[in-house]
Amino acid sequence: MPVFSLPRFAAALLAAAAMQSAFAQYVWLDENGVRQYSDRPPPASVPEKRILKQPGSPGRPLSEAAEAPAAAPADAAAQPTLADRDADFKKRRKEQVEKERKTAEETRAAEEKKRSCDRAREYLKALDSGERITRTGATGEREFLSDEQRAREVREARDYVDRCR
Repeated sequence: MPVFSLPRFAAALLAAAAMQSAFAQYVWLDENGVRQYSDRPPPASVPEKRILKQPGSPGRPLSEAAEAPAAAPADAAAQPTLADRDADFKKRRKEQVEKERKTAEETRAAEEKKRSCDRAREYLKALDSGERITRTGATGEREFLSDEQRAREVREARDYVDRCR
């Protein structure tokens, strides 16, 4: 090795060692299972098994550090296949569409009932006002309601309005 390259090599080695300490990183999983990165150690509340990497250690894979749920299936056969997941998705989508259709139908029926009740209230108000009410007869001529017809119409309109409540 030539003499002039030895100081350069030593300087590069010293720079690399200094850079290694600059990259001192801690990696751990917090209580929500989210990876946290810091140049400072994790809080004391974090257990040692959830610390994934410390300066001076090679680190551990996530599978070792994460706590596996007790009810997790042990074999791949228990996992749903793509076809099963697709069938479940289609079933949920069909149920959602049916629910939306039913909700829209109920809303439409409620609006129609409200309009009908409003018309009945207006008709009852007109009957109670004492104005003469006319109808178009079978021959196309105007016919006025008699007192008996008016009383019957008032009774029917009140019954209908009472059912609206």
